[in-house]
Amino acid sequence: MAKRVLIIDEVHPSLAKDLRALGFDVDEKPSISATEVDLTGYHGLVLRSKLPLTAAFLAGHSLEFIARAGAGLDLIDLAYCEANDIAVFSANEGNRDAVGEHVIGQLLSIARKINTADDEVRAGNWNREANRGWELQGKTLGIIGYGNMGQSLAKKLQGFDMQILAYDKYAPATHRLEDLFEQADILSLHVPLTDETREMVNLAFLAKFKKPIVLLNSSRGAVCSLDAILDGLQTRKIVGLALDVLPNEQLAKWSDAEKARFTAISAFPQTIFSPHVAGWTQESYWKINDALIEKIKAFYQL
Repeated sequence: MAKRVLIIDEVHPSLAKDLRALGFDVDEKPSISATEVDLTGYHGLVLRSKLPLTAAFLAGHSLEFIARAGAGLDLIDLAYCEANDIAVFSANEGNRDAVGEHVIGQLLSIARKINTADDEVRAGNWNREANRGWELQGKTLGIIGYGNMGQSLAKKLQGFDMQILAYDKYAPATHRLEDLFEQADILSLHVPLTDETREMVNLAFLAKFKKPIVLLNSSRGAVCSLDAILDGLQTRKIVGLALDVLPNEQLAKWSDAEKARFTAISAFPQTIFSPHVAGWTQESYWKINDALIEKIKAFYQL
């Protein structure tokens, strides 16, 4: 009997097609609600972020693998999966190029004041001096998290004649965190969300930088404390900010306090925001699926 796979989020059509070509029986239910998901009888689950996969939710089923069509695994109880022999696949390779390009685009927009210049010209203001920017050449970029995303960014920035310092606690061949605190002009975050990284960027963290920094976060919103970011902008410890992610991305459900804090942050002209799309391109849509298919094939030795 063929192994059964359930797809509960919108993914590129090639994924179901390729799974069927490998002999899997695939059910596609991208419109199913989180409360309707039933794993009974399935050996594989494909999702993006429809629901948290807790131990209680996973218990009692016959899953052999979970494939996340994305990079972060913070919604999956990895300890439970490991203890119960459920393989967990992510697709970091699929959107690393997209993330690298997006971060560079945000950085260039901050450096050359492209966002504010565009607003002013549209409003009929031709103010060249106010929009004088600065060059990336000669600046020092610090990268925290040197996996697929961090390495992609570093590779793509090589032609800009920047000094690049990369720190990863689990890759000792990179630089020391103290090197970044001492030298960085720009900081880009590429870490997963864990208990260790939650609100890693706080007041004490920012205080360690010897120079004002441009802060770029395309990892997970909860890695940064927005209170600390607001303080950094007010004290000019942060002189440029690009956030592709937020701690709470359900904007319609923001509390009054969350609204007020975001309004205060976004009032600074050197800030740029995007709706968690750094890794979301036409190309990454199918690259993500290709990465998952290769991992599923390797797991089953197909």
